[in-house]
Amino acid sequence: MSDIERVKRLVAYCKKLCGTTDPFEIADHLGVLYQIGNCEHDGCYIYLKKHRYIFLSNKLDETGLRLVMAHELGHALLDMKINSYFIRNKTLLLNSKLERRANLYAAHLLITDDLIQDFEDFSIEQFSDCTGYPEELIKLRLN
Repeated sequence: MSDIERVKRLVAYCKKLCGTTDPFEIADHLGVLYQIGNCEHDGCYIYLKKHRYIFLSNKLDETGLRLVMAHELGHALLDMKINSYFIRNKTLLLNSKLERRANLYAAHLLITDDLIQDFEDFSIEQFSDCTGYPEELIKLRLN
């Protein structure tokens, strides 16, 4: 199964199981612990002693929190035992398999088919300006 198919199935499963696309509610439902505080990076995922932890920077705005949380949740669900850090302006551009999968998860979780339909007549730049999601994430979801 390709990464894209795996991610799509996981996102569909999470939406159905949890009844939401909110990454915080999904994390709560699946037992992924998270904390917002003074972090050096925008976010990080750590697997420690059979527990999954996500740490998010308190410097992020609401959209940034949802994006980084969705990305780190992707790590927690797709690559559970591998620790990772989210660094703004770098992580979305990385081509590593792990980062690409986490970005795909975030893109498919946050940018729903309904949201795409709402902005179908907009350019990617306008879509980004209206939603606050980076153009790279939108392009990843649309491709």
